[in-house]
Order: sequence, then structure tokens, then C-alpha cells
Amino acid sequence: MVLVYKKSLSIKYTSPSTGKIVNFINADIEKIGEFCLHIHEVWLLPIQVFLALLILFRNLGAIPSIAALFTTVLIMVSNTPLAKRQKRLHSKIMEAKDSRIKSTSETLKSMRVLKLHSWESTFLKSLLQLREIERIWLKRYLYTCSAVAFLFWASPTLVSVITFGVCITLKTPLSPGAVFSALATIRALGEPIYNLPELISMVAQTKVSLDRIQEFIMEEDLDTPITNKSLEASDIAIEIEVGEYTWEINSKKPTIQIREKMKIWKGYKVAICGSVGSGKSSLLCGMLGEISRISGAGIKVYGSKAYVPQSAWIQTGTVRDNVLFGNQMNEQFYEVVLDACALNQDVLMWADRDLSVVGERGMKLSGGQKQRIQLARAIYSDSDVYFLDDPFSAVDAHTGTHLFKKCLLQLLSNKTVVYVTHQLEFLHASDLVLVMKDGRIVQSGKYEALMQDHHSELVRLMDGHIKSLRQVNTHQEHNVVHEGNEIEMTEQNFERPISRSNISASNNEETETGRVKWPVYSMFVTSAYRGALAPVILLCQALFQGLQMGSNYWIAWATEEEGRVSKEHLIGIFALMSGGSSIFMLGRTVLLSTIALKAAQSLFLGMTTSIFRAPMSFFDYTPSSQILNRLFSIIILMCMVYWKVSLLFIAVIVISIWYQAYYITTARELARMIGTQKAPILHHFSESISGAATIRCFNQEDNFFLKNLNLIDNYSCVAFHNSATMEWLSVRINFLFNFSFFIVLIILVTLPSSSIDPSLAGLAATFGLNLNVLQAWVIWNLCNVENKMISVERILQFSKIPSEAPLVIETCRPEPKWPINGRIELENLHVRYSPALPMVLRGISCTFPGGKKIGVVGRTGCGKSTLVQALFRVVEPSEGRILIDGVDICKIGLQDLRSRLSIIPQDPTLFQGTMRTNIDPLQQHSDQEIWEVLEKCHLAEIVRHDERLLSAPVAEDGGNWSVGQRQLVCLARVLLQKRRILVLDEATASVDTATDNVIQETIREETIEFTVITVAHRIPTIIDNDLVLVLDEGIEDTNISFGPAEAKRDSSSSNSRDPEIEEEYQIQLALELSAMEDPEAVQIEAVKQISLGSCPPENTPAEVVTYRYWVSRVLHMMGGLFQSKWGGYTIKIGIDGTADAIKEAIKSAFRLRTRRAFWLEDEDNIVRTLDRDMPLGNYTLHLDEGLTIKVFLYEESDHMPVHTEDKTLYTEDDFREFLSRRGWTCLREFNGYRSIDSMDELSPGAIYRGIS
Repeated sequence: MVLVYKKSLSIKYTSPSTGKIVNFINADIEKIGEFCLHIHEVWLLPIQVFLALLILFRNLGAIPSIAALFTTVLIMVSNTPLAKRQKRLHSKIMEAKDSRIKSTSETLKSMRVLKLHSWESTFLKSLLQLREIERIWLKRYLYTCSAVAFLFWASPTLVSVITFGVCITLKTPLSPGAVFSALATIRALGEPIYNLPELISMVAQTKVSLDRIQEFIMEEDLDTPITNKSLEASDIAIEIEVGEYTWEINSKKPTIQIREKMKIWKGYKVAICGSVGSGKSSLLCGMLGEISRISGAGIKVYGSKAYVPQSAWIQTGTVRDNVLFGNQMNEQFYEVVLDACALNQDVLMWADRDLSVVGERGMKLSGGQKQRIQLARAIYSDSDVYFLDDPFSAVDAHTGTHLFKKCLLQLLSNKTVVYVTHQLEFLHASDLVLVMKDGRIVQSGKYEALMQDHHSELVRLMDGHIKSLRQVNTHQEHNVVHEGNEIEMTEQNFERPISRSNISASNNEETETGRVKWPVYSMFVTSAYRGALAPVILLCQALFQGLQMGSNYWIAWATEEEGRVSKEHLIGIFALMSGGSSIFMLGRTVLLSTIALKAAQSLFLGMTTSIFRAPMSFFDYTPSSQILNRLFSIIILMCMVYWKVSLLFIAVIVISIWYQAYYITTARELARMIGTQKAPILHHFSESISGAATIRCFNQEDNFFLKNLNLIDNYSCVAFHNSATMEWLSVRINFLFNFSFFIVLIILVTLPSSSIDPSLAGLAATFGLNLNVLQAWVIWNLCNVENKMISVERILQFSKIPSEAPLVIETCRPEPKWPINGRIELENLHVRYSPALPMVLRGISCTFPGGKKIGVVGRTGCGKSTLVQALFRVVEPSEGRILIDGVDICKIGLQDLRSRLSIIPQDPTLFQGTMRTNIDPLQQHSDQEIWEVLEKCHLAEIVRHDERLLSAPVAEDGGNWSVGQRQLVCLARVLLQKRRILVLDEATASVDTATDNVIQETIREETIEFTVITVAHRIPTIIDNDLVLVLDEGIEDTNISFGPAEAKRDSSSSNSRDPEIEEEYQIQLALELSAMEDPEAVQIEAVKQISLGSCPPENTPAEVVTYRYWVSRVLHMMGGLFQSKWGGYTIKIGIDGTADAIKEAIKSAFRLRTRRAFWLEDEDNIVRTLDRDMPLGNYTLHLDEGLTIKVFLYEESDHMPVHTEDKTLYTEDDFREFLSRRGWTCLREFNGYRSIDSMDELSPGAIYRGIS
């Protein structure tokens, strides 16, 4: 395991699949470990054969012994083809198992996507087909094992018949003692004869496992083209040489080409931009050494590195663990980093603050939170060179600007930063811009210099970006209509998903305790043909034992008196009875194999179906490695029951049963612990593989390797004690039965010869020897069976997972063409993730008219994704209801609901297969239809570059496609479905603005009559939507709606202004981005002009345009508020020119969330009145520092104080609103009795408690 893990972190360019790693650990490594337990049989087997033949030689002579030897060799040779067949079949089983586990792992990771698209049945069917292939090979393997077992039981009979036949032919005298001695010896010879093919099979299986692991270990290590050198070596941070790089191993077709040598100096900010699929991420990976080099001297990086991948990689653990990432805690710097990455507010909301557990792959976090945590991880590492792959795409515009300013321009101001971005407004702050196209750097240089070439690629990209931004201001020229297409909002109060992080750090695997319950045995036995074959197996076992004992008794009876039967008759009947027993043994083994296959298939089907039908909450809190571990543990249990009764062994059996009961209590729990201790190893393997690039970049291989060693040590400790308890039992049972057999022999020898017949004495000795072995075997297997049944117990646990709502409710099915209009109504919608957790959405009531385009915006974590999940019933509403065309979605089946909706989720998901199977997983469309949507999504040319066209392979998780390309594939997938309701959850977050514009145009054209709900961080993405739903913490932003772009101002409106002031005035707010400015003193420039425009005046200097964000709004339009955005800032602009409107605009521009007191001072430090007659000039904004107090919060159940919370108040209105939200009438000093109902009576820093 250690070698496999170490190799998985250093393997060249392509990480092994999780399924393959699971198979290595659960199958190959286990097989090698089992072989080590039997390795002594290699030298013991020839010794056993030699001693047995020596005894035969002493009893029967040379020729019969040679005949026995010849027969033994013949039987062993006949086992060789069977052993080879076992080896071949075992290889096929492992290949099939690899495919199944890989598919299962990928499916589990993408379960949310499968449920949203209602694809569970299709992917379950595919998984069962892979299981069926594995079952076919397993069936052949088990039947081959049955043939080997038949040879084992038939071999003593064959050796006996031939040996005694030779004796009869040679007229060798056969006394009862010689006959029974020979029979006992030949039966003892049967063990090595049986063990030889088993040993050969085990060697073959071990060889297959070793070859598989050796093949993996011998794969080429990461040949990193990066040369890490001391930072003090020069002023150069990165040195890029001419060369070619590719993702395809052993391919000469380059993914990126570097045609000019380039040097990046220390402290430079290097921006990489380009259209989707142009090679931006590949260039970044080339600098990191994560991509294969075809030619060139490579890339040199001087100093330590930090990396933020485009697809966020989050460790299982706490937020703090993810940020520190193995470094020591520096509390002061840690707090600065959290603030710079906009995590401080999130941390305050989580129940355990930064010690909250994030879950597997950060599943308890939003996409933006994951991105900000990994950005904080990079910044906290205090590295010399930073590589950021589009870190702003997963966050809203305001947060993105905050991250850019606080992180890149402030904390990393002296660091070298290479960042990929689609937000072209961030290019101006870079020292060097690299423009990528078709895998080549087509432009490099300063932003201002590159913009001088009006025909360059960067100008083309900027034109698309400016076109997108102009859409914002184009809509500002029109009025907001309030008609039937309005989103009517009632009471709302959105809380961030605190509950999703309010989970205990321990996600321990559920296990049973005590003895394995009888229902588990019953379920296992009846899972195959309802137990109908069990009586037949018992009958075969009884006949086998009866004929075995009968053949021995026949020998004893026939040799009791000389001449009682002829020797030919003696051998013939013995051969018939022994051969019959072997045939019944074959029947029993074949039936057991059949039952085992059927039971395993039944258990697998039950557990897999249960997992696929489980709600998403199960996958949120159950690591996929734990599920994989149980899915793998379908163990074929073949239980053989022997029973013999002998008074001589009653006392020994009683003692053995006591030992067995004493042992099984410990062994049973150890067996359970082994299962639970293996899952963390698998999870750590999987997590390390997915984040291998990040681990290597941060030089954390040693830390992760040590963690892996600790996990393996924990598992090995339990496994060692489990093996030790087995040996403890084995030693005592063997000693007891050997001692009992010794007593029997003493008794038989010391008895007078007249008291017992010699034949019966020989028969008793033979039975005693067999009974010695068989009773030990029975006791051993009684213990082993219970341990093995724990696997069945664990499987049955997962077969009883509570299911989602029914897929189809026959009594309440919608019309075949439903939904027709696509009208969505939310009525008093309340949503929570668990009955024990707080509400996430509270009391939403609004209507989305059919056929309209609705935008949903809001800060990261405000509830946008929760609203989408409620629409698809991934999370069931706690109160209220959702109606689609008048149908309550909670009253119909999940498949009927989800199959009528389309969604592009935030994380684009592709599956291993081909391009065709990814675009049309259900295979319901023709190639022509697929090509049409590929053309619309601008993917056709990319697909045509591969000669395999639609059969072009897609790697696991779509690893051979960029994130932006994956999003385009997901878009093509939903356009192909043509459903009436389409949800876009950040569908274009990872594409450039120009491509985003084209995609939005495609969506507008293809979904003219559809209801489209767009969750977006980019305001231009939803600026032309008919309606916009704004989600935030408070309610002040929740009643803002956008009207259609073509809407005109109603000149007859009662709100029209006096014609005498019909001039078109503008207020333009400019925000300096300079890091040197005092953040509390922001320059505001008021400009009065007649001309209408959405961009800065023509005479504005270029440097002002570069470093300022401009927002304009015509003042004479109807009253109200309009939310707009320019350059990453969301701003409300007053639209009636009053002082209140100007005040509101300033508050919104600088995100003054409360009624914080502020005032403007002119250049002469004179406080100015806010009105439309303000003279031109520069004004400084001053903010009131406010009054901060501490408030005790109580636990409702016992009224005990839980913790204090700081609250800053600025106005009396703030104070009143604070009391109202808490449901309090006043405050009271914590240790006093004076009630306070006015802000003037509060003391700074004092502690208060609320009074209801």
C-alpha cells in the first residue's frame, strides 16, 4: 500500500483512477498478503508427499508405493491445466472488477448530476452490465474451483484403488492393519494433492496481482520540466524556454507551443487570457511541470510555489486545516488572509467557526467558498511564485473584485503571480499579459501596448467584453415595467446554509455491535432462490459423508475375516462407494457455487439500487470511499457443515466450544474494525490522487505520505490483532484434538486384544484421525463464518438506506407534454437541509411567468443553489409548495419531475466514454441533431479536430477537456433535450466574455418560448432577462426586478418630471483601485453633463478609464431603485435626482449595508449638502465609526448564555431594527437591571442581554 500511494503521487502526468486504486488495495494487496500466510506450504508439500510414500513403502512394499507415487504425480499434473485456467480467469475477473469499480467511483462522485438529470436508472443499468461481465468470469472461475475440489476428494479413492489393485495383482498380503494404515496414509496424502492446485492457483493469482502492481509501479515518474532554484539566484522568477508540451503521453501532437524565450521578473503580475480551449490552463500546468514535454529545455521556476487550480480541491477536514495545509499557525497573518479572501463573514456564520468540517471534496461548501478557501491556502503558504487558474470565476463580481484588490494588489504585491482570468477588467493591473490562441502565445506585453493594435486577439476579446458590459448600460436607458411579468415578492428572509457546516467532525462509519443477528444469516441464505437449494445441498452432503463412512466400514468388515469377500470384490465396491461420495461432493460444490453467485448478485443489486435511490444528503455525509469499500466486499461464502458424533470427543468439543465463544466475541468486533479502518485509507488515496498537482506544488508529499503511513498503521494494528486471535484459537484447538487423538491411541494400544476387534480398532483410529481434523475445521469455520457474515451485515446496512420519494407515482402522473407554459410559483417556501438544522430559505413567495428569462443573483452563499435544489427536489421543502403549470411538484414522482426539467450545474461533469455518450447519455438523438447543437455551442470544430469525431474518447471526469469546454458540452447536452424549463447554474462561469456573449445569444435563440432561470455572478449574463430575483441576507434588495430591454418609459406616468427639468442629467461615480488609498476615504467625482452616454466622457484620460469604474444613470426616469454593474461593482443609482436618491446611490456604490452615517467634504474640507445642485469637483466620503457593544445569546432550552456577539450600530434606526429582528423590546446590562430602549444610553464595549 505504501508503494502504491507513493507512486500515485509521482506518476507521470495522468493520475490513476480511484477505482483502480480501490482494486489494488481490496484485491491485489489482500491477495499478496494471503499468499504470505501460505508461503510455507511451498516447502512443506514435497515433505508431506515424501513421508506419506515412505509409510506406504514400509506397509505395502516398493511396487505399490511406486504405483501410488505415479498416480499422485498424474493427479497433480492433471491439475495444471485447471490451475492455468484459474490464473487466466482470475486476470479476467480483476479486469472486469477494475472497470466496475472505476465506473462506480465516477458515478458516486457525480451522483448529484445524475439525480438532477434523472439518469440514475440509465447509469445503474450500465453499472449492472459491468457487474454481469464480472459475474460471468466469476462463475467460470468458481466452477473451475469445483472441478479442483472434485479432484481433491476423488484423488484418495483413485490412489487407493490403483495401489490396492497393484497389491492384488502382485498377491501382496493385505492385513486389516496394513489396509487401514494405507487408507489413513493415502487420505493424508490427499491434503498435499489438494493443496498443490490450490497453491498453484494462489501463486498464479498472486503473480497476477504482483504483475498489476509492478506495471503500475514501473510507470514513468513525473519528469518535471521545472527546475526549482534558490530565489536569491537572480531577479528572475520564471524562465520559459522554447518548447512543446502535450497532455497525451507518448504523443508528438503538442497541446501548447512556446515559440519565444521569455523571462518573468520577481514581483511581476502576469495575466494569461484567451478564449475557451486556447491553452491557458495547459500553459500554467506547463510551468508547474504537470504536462508532458515533447521538446525544449523546459521551464525554470525560482523559489517556492503555490497553486490554485480551476476546479477547487478541498481536503476532508476543517476549514483551518485546509488553509494551513501543514504550516504552523500564525494567528495574526491567518486573520489577515481570511479577511483578504472574504472568508471572515463565512467563518462567523459557521457553528464551529474555522474548525467546521467541510466534508468530502468540500461538499458542505458552496463553489465560491471552496475557491476562496484554496486561495487562502495559497496565500497563507507565503510562497515566492503563485499560479492562479481563474480563481475569480466561481465568485460574484463584488467578491471577485475584493479578492483581486486585497489578494493580488495588496497581500501579494511583492510576489510573483501568474493568473489565468476571463475577467478582462483585471488585466490592467498586470505587468505582463499573455494572450493564448490555439495553444500558442500570440501576444505578450503590457496591457496598454497590446491594446494599441486594433486587430489583435486581445482587442477582439476586449470588444466582446465591452459589448457585454454595454448591455448593462443599454438597459439603464429604459424603464422598468411593472406588469404581469413581475416577480411579486412577499416576506423573505434568507439565511446562509449554516446547517451545512454545522456537522460533527466525526463522520464515523455506522457499524453493528454484538453477535451477527440471525436475520442476517436468513437473508443471506434466502437471497439465492429463496433457499430452495439448501435442502439439496444438505442431501448431497449427507450422501457424501455416508458413502465416505460406508466405504471405510466396508473395508473394515471385509477384512475382518480372511476370505469373507474376494479382493476384487473388496476393491470394486470400495471404488464405487468412494467414487459416489466424490460425485456427491462435486454436486454439493457446484450447487454452493451457484448459490454463492446468486446470493452475491442479489446482495449487490439490492445494495446498489438502494444507494442509487438514496437522497443526496446520504452522499453529502457518506464518503464515496466508504461506499466503494462496501460495494467491493461482496464475498462468496461457501459454508460446509460437517457433523460427526463421538462420545470420545464430547469433553474436547465442550472445551473447544468454550474457546470458540471466548474467541468470537473479540474476533467479531475486530472484523468490523477492519472494514471501518480500511475506508479512511481508500478515502485518503482518492483525495490525494485528485489533488496530486496541488500536493506536489506545495511540496507536501512528505506530510501526506506520513498521514498515509498513520492510516495504514491503524489498519495494520487491527489486522495484526485479528490474525493473532485466529492463531490463538488455532493453537489451542489443534493442541486439544491432537491430545485427544493421542489418548485414543493409548487406549487402543493398552486394551486387551480380545476386548476389541483389530479391524474395528483400525477403523476407530482412522475415524479418530479424520475426526481430529474435521472437528478442528468445523470449530474454525464456525468462527470464520461469523466474521465473514459481517461483510453481509455491512452490505445489508446499505440496502436499508431511506430512499428518496418514488420515481413514479402512478396515481398522480402529469400530462405527457407537461409543462406546457413553464410557469413556476413559489408559495411560502421554507427549505432546510435536515429537520435538526435551521431554515436556509424562509417564506419565499414569488411567480416566474412561463416563457420568461429570470435571473437569480446574490452574494456567494445567499441561497441561490438551495433554491435550485428545491426546484428539483434534491432538497424537499419543509413548508410551502412549488407549482409548475399548476402542478404541485411534491405530489408527482421524481422521475416525472426531473425528466421534464433541464439544468447545467455549477460544476460541469463529464463521464468516461465518448463525446456522443456524454452529450446524449440516453442515446435518444441522431448524429445530425448532435452536430447541430455542437455547432450552436461552438464545439463542432474542436470535435472535428479528432478523427474519431463523436467517438472521440472522454477521460474520467472529463480530464482531457478544459473546464470551459466541459461547460460547453453540458450546454450542448441540455439544448439537445429541448425541455420547457431550463436552469443555468453559473453555466458560463469558466468561459471568456466573448464566448459567454455568443453562448447567451445561442440560449436566447434556442429558448425563445422556454422558461430560463439563470443563476449568475456576472450581471451582463442576466442583464437582458425579463425578471431578476436578488437574494441577500436582508430584505432591502429582494424587491428589485429588471424589465425587458425593449421596454420604454411610459410618458403618461404620474411620476414623470416637470418638462422644465427634462434635461438628461447623469451622476458618475468613480472608485480608485490604488492600494495606497485610505479605504475609509474614497474619492467621489460628481459630473454634470447634457449628453447621454454609458461610458466615460470622450475627453477622459486613458489612465482614468483604466483605473476607474464608471456607472451612469439618467436622472429624469421613474422613481425607484435600479441595480446595475460596471467593472465588478454592483451599484444602485438614484433615478429621480433627489438628495435621497444620491444618498442611496453612494450607499450602494460602497456597499454600506446598514444605515451607517456618512457625509461628503469638498476639497476645502467643507461638508456639502447632498442635492442635484452640487458643484463639480472632488469629494471625500467619510464614514461614521459607529458604536460597538457585546450582546449575550442564550440557549432556548435552558436559558443559559452560549456566547457573546459583537454588534456595531450607527443610527437609532439600526438599534430599532436590531431589537425587532431579535424579537426584543429593549436591552439590559448583563449584571444590571436598567432597561435601555435608546441608542443614546448604550456604552461602547459594554455587555448587554435582550429582553423580550
